[in-house]
This record gives sequence, C-alpha cells and structure tokens, in this order.
Amino acid sequence: MPGRLTLEFLKTETSAGLAPVGAAAIALILANSPLAGDYFALLAKPVAVQFGAFAQTSSVEAWVKDGLMASFFLIVGLEIKFEVLRGELSSPRRLATPILAAVGGMVVPALIYLAFNLGPGGAPRGWPTPTPTDIAFALAALSIAAPAIPASLRLFLLTLAIADDFGAVALIGVLYTAKIHWAALAGAAMVLALLASLSRVKRAPLLLYAVGFVLVWGCCLKSGVNTSVAGVACALTVPVGARRPGGESMVTLFMDALHPWVAYGVLPLFAFTAAGIPLRALTAHDVLSPVTVGVAVALLVGKPVGVFGVTALATGLRLGRRPTGSTWLELLGVAALTGVGFTMSFYLGGLAFRHDGALAQTEVRLGVIAGSLVSALAGAALLWRAGQARDGPEE
Repeated sequence: MPGRLTLEFLKTETSAGLAPVGAAAIALILANSPLAGDYFALLAKPVAVQFGAFAQTSSVEAWVKDGLMASFFLIVGLEIKFEVLRGELSSPRRLATPILAAVGGMVVPALIYLAFNLGPGGAPRGWPTPTPTDIAFALAALSIAAPAIPASLRLFLLTLAIADDFGAVALIGVLYTAKIHWAALAGAAMVLALLASLSRVKRAPLLLYAVGFVLVWGCCLKSGVNTSVAGVACALTVPVGARRPGGESMVTLFMDALHPWVAYGVLPLFAFTAAGIPLRALTAHDVLSPVTVGVAVALLVGKPVGVFGVTALATGLRLGRRPTGSTWLELLGVAALTGVGFTMSFYLGGLAFRHDGALAQTEVRLGVIAGSLVSALAGAALLWRAGQARDGPEE
C-alpha cells in the first residue's frame, strides 16, 4: 500500500521530533554556564581518523556535520525516492499543491532575508538559511498542538517538507561545493556505479551497500563536494523492490534500520554542536543585526506567507486543491509550522557562513532559534484556535 510508509514515518518522526530540541537546550545552557570553556573546547577538539590511505583530521563539530550528518541525508534521499516511486509524491493530483507550496515556502523567505541584507552591513550569501523546514520538529509540534487534525493536512506537511529537503540538497550541491578534486570525485562515481549494479542482485549482502556508502562518503569528503550530496546519491542506488517476493522494500529496510540512530543520535548530536550560543557576549547590535533579524523574520513571516499564499493561489486558479477536510485556519497553522527551520537551517546557515568568524555563526544561529521557536508557538496557537472553531461552542 503506497501510503503505509508515510503513515509509519509520521508516527516515528513525531516521537523523535523533540530530541534535537532537548539537545539544543542543553547546548545553550552549557554555552552560558561555568562549563562554557569545556563545551567549546570539546567542539574544537581535533580527532584524527585513518583507514589505509584515507586520513582526515577534523574537529568534533566538523565530524558531526561532515560525517554523521551524511547518514541523515541518506535517509532524506531514501524518503524522496520511495515517495516519488511508491508513496505520496507518486500521485500527480496529491503532488501539485504541496510542491507549489514548497516552492513558495522557499522563494518568499529568501526574498525577505535579502530585503534585510542587501544594504550596508548585510550578508546576502545567507539567503538559503531560512528556506528549509525541519520535518521532525514541525511534525512533533503538529502532533502536540492538533492531535485530531485531518490526516490530509499531516500528509500535506510531510510532502511539503520532503520537497523542501530536496530543494535544500539541491542548494547545497550547487552553492556549497568547494574546489573539486576530480580523482576523488571519479572514485565516488565508480563506487556509485557499482552500488547501482547491485540492484540487479536481489540477495546481495547488505554489508556491500554499507561499505559502498562509506567509500562514497570518503571520496566526496576528499573531492570537495559536500558530503550531504553523497548521502542522497547513495540513497538513489538502493532498489525500491524487495529482496524476495512478498518481502519488505529495500528502501524501507534501510530506513527502518537507520532512522532510530539518526533521529535519536545524529540529529541531537548535530543540534548539540550547532546551538551553543554564548548569549552573555551578545550586544543589542548583534541581536538586531541584518542576519539575525533577516533569518528570524524570513522563517516567521516568509515561510507561512509563501506556503499559505501559494496554496490559496493554486486553489483559486484550480492548479491544485486544498487538503481534503481542512479549513483555511488549519492550513494557516500548518503553514506557520513550516517556519520551524531548526536543524536544517542550522546546517545551511553553517555552510553559508563557514568562512566567517564566530560572530556571524552566532548571529545566524540566533536567528534560526528565534524564528523556529516563535513559528512553532504561532502554528500551535493557530491550530488550537482552529480546533476550537471546529468543535464549536460548548452548550
């Protein structure tokens, strides 16, 4: 059944959505406590990894971002592949509205960010930061605020967030690829070709896929291509069919195996390394900088305006249709939740300002935290109000 994976995904993703939030809160506490020195020293601690001819020394923070987060993008790629071939994205009728809404939800925030940052003191290069949606946090907030919301709206948010993820990966590949080392990139391409050929061997050992993933990741790390691209590229080589008749899809097999580790391990670790902001060192100028305000307003205002506005326009022009059984107020609440950028915005913001100093990183992270938290509260309030209106006045 095409929707089965989607429904299971909603269940597990919602339960894991608050784990990165808790990790981010711990990071903020540590970064502003007497243990701040130890916290930042841990993030900066160099760690050397060597396997044969492969050798790489990076900080703990860099290993989490360039190493562990590749597994997150592997799952993103698996989700996209399954949904396009077998799930919600395989139906053109269901696809039109959330895809158009996703485009609006990326373009409008980018324009709002640029409006704040094209003048003196601005940083236009950070425009991709407010474009994605943190699917785990958004779904968790939706589940808490509106447990009885129509299933069509949950699927609308999931589909939109998956499209957002696809757009984010495309931006990473196009905008944040460093100087390319062609030999390493050719090695990644060769391993990907071998992984693709395994799809014809239905009972190929799963260990071969795991080894192949690691090899592609290592080649991408050395090639200058962002390792998130390696995760998505590897996902596309996994066959959607089952290893044996009547068995589980290979895509769902990998997702079931990886999802708990990523949801409860990798994403909280990334939030822990990315959210530690020394608030005591901030001035009013830092808090109100074009980067901070631009990211926060783009998430809080740009995302819902883009998502809700394009959905209303598509519905009016009959290019798409509103999710079945939903009200406009419920749709506005869901649109507000798409402003929860959180881990995805942390990731893109870190890439956009990777060559800047600590202050620029702090400003973008502060904007992400402020915009995401207020978006979650605004979305929850709108959904609660919509639930009250749906229930009607008490007699």
